Amino acid sequence: MRVRLGKALAWLLPNFNSMDEFYPIYKGVQKPLEFMGIRGRFLTFAAIAIGVSFLGFILFSIILGKLAGFIAMIVLALVGLATIYIRQRNGLHAKHRDKGIYIYRGIF
Repeated sequence: MRVRLGKALAWLLPNFNSMDEFYPIYKGVQKPLEFMGIRGRFLTFAAIAIGVSFLGFILFSIILGKLAGFIAMIVLALVGLATIYIRQRNGLHAKHRDKGIYIYRGIF
């Protein structure tokens, strides 16, 4: 999309000789949101997984010690991120594919 500057704005840009020039305006790259290989809604799940692993670290470090808390944090983070990558591979939206033959009566 291009925007044409009119004569009313000529006083704002005195360095330009011709106000008939066009100036491009870029509205974005129109690509889906992705961060470190995690796409779209799964970014929220990743933030939740990291938050849960941090809370697990706090809980386990209080109860069992800091080493157990650190191990619990690593395990919870890896399980959460592995789950995200597996679910992401199946697609952005949950797809249920029922197997079998279904007969619908009373449609018409």
